[in-house]
Amino acid sequence: MKIKFIGAAQEVTGSKHLLTLDNGKKILLDCGMFQGKGMETDRMNRNLGFEPKEIDHIILSHAHIDHSGLIPYFYTQGFEGSVICTDATRNLCSYMLPDSGYIQEQDIKWYNKKLLKQGLLPIEPIYRHSDAVKSMKLFIGVAMDRKFRIDENITVKFTDTGHILGGAVVNLEIKENGKTTKIAYTGDIGRPYNKIIKPPAAFPQADYLITESTYGNRLHEDKADAEEKLFNVIVDTCVRKGGKLIIPSFSVGRTQEIVLLMNNWYNEGRLPNIDVYVDSPLSVNITEVFKMHSECYNDEVLEVLTYDPDPFGFEGLHYIKNVNASKKLNDTTEPCVIISASGMAEAGRVKHHIANSISNPKNTILLVGYCAPTTLGARLQEPGLKKISIFGTEHEVRASVKLLEAFSGHGDYVEMAEFISCQDKDLLKKIFLVHGDLESGEHYRKYLLKMGFKNIEIPKPFDEVELV
Repeated sequence: MKIKFIGAAQEVTGSKHLLTLDNGKKILLDCGMFQGKGMETDRMNRNLGFEPKEIDHIILSHAHIDHSGLIPYFYTQGFEGSVICTDATRNLCSYMLPDSGYIQEQDIKWYNKKLLKQGLLPIEPIYRHSDAVKSMKLFIGVAMDRKFRIDENITVKFTDTGHILGGAVVNLEIKENGKTTKIAYTGDIGRPYNKIIKPPAAFPQADYLITESTYGNRLHEDKADAEEKLFNVIVDTCVRKGGKLIIPSFSVGRTQEIVLLMNNWYNEGRLPNIDVYVDSPLSVNITEVFKMHSECYNDEVLEVLTYDPDPFGFEGLHYIKNVNASKKLNDTTEPCVIISASGMAEAGRVKHHIANSISNPKNTILLVGYCAPTTLGARLQEPGLKKISIFGTEHEVRASVKLLEAFSGHGDYVEMAEFISCQDKDLLKKIFLVHGDLESGEHYRKYLLKMGFKNIEIPKPFDEVELV
């Protein structure tokens, strides 16, 4: 059996890890889209190094687009195998992948205008909204903690990572040549405490561990401190300065967590009397998926449900789907909070809100998670930033730009190491660190070695390793 690291090798997007069994069967762990490098990502997403129709099964750790976003493209290229994931991941993908297809169509329209001006031929989007809808027929939803038999030689069991709704460690048992090999792929690892979902859970012993290193060289501040800082930012921006607070936020998990937090403040009588807008059709739909999966909730949210039937709704909270209603937010002078996708501020409505708000000193742009290099969210964090280009127009940066990384859905290096410490170090044959840049991977590797873990590799793109 071999494993080949197609994406998220010494970087943080495009997660794809290809297992090729001795009998020729191919299993792809995640099918993520490269993001954050403009049209260069189009080339990276199309040039896979293999034919999608050769893949027998895709097994998803969770629904984020950098882990699931190429499934519709695979479908257009002849992939007819199964996509196996948790029930919640399937339901999230049913909204997220069509939304991604719509974004591909819109991005290509903009890019083709540039090509035509240069006298070049237009190109087609990597996939469309309709392709994503059709690809959903390939999905098989499996309950968390239930062993699922893929065939007579392969079983998979999903266990909680606490990263997003339905996020799971992929625990594989593969029988070949008279022996069983156990592979654990963590996908992205959450923090020990999440406002909504269950915490990360111990997972079965593996022979080979593939695990993330996004925050392999950083530590988060205390979550309770971050929540109080968020409250203070709301008061400072909306009450003291009378401005707008713009929060770029991922539609899955981060948005719902912030809304739940504000809902709790509302129930406690602490939330200022201001309007809060969730301006993202996808976020609205995803919130409905959250309401469907109370089996994923932690004990705290289950307790809230005993006296508050809707923990994702309160007076003054407005969910916006309509594009005209979204545009009207740019005209309002009333203090408010606008939570909008995307989390890295690289696409979606939030980019327009930032462009409209960045030059007003009353306003605040609050980043609440990791932003990949080259994205707008990362560029906004540059020290001493005076001007920034958004949609090709240069804007003066006069609004406050703040960062609260404790709201990140990724554990820091201590939290990730504690999570994988459920494994017997002497029984692990090898650990592969993925989904992190080389600097964070190297730091995390040294930390794990100090903890007694052994045989740790940081694969390069397209490295292939024999699992013996």
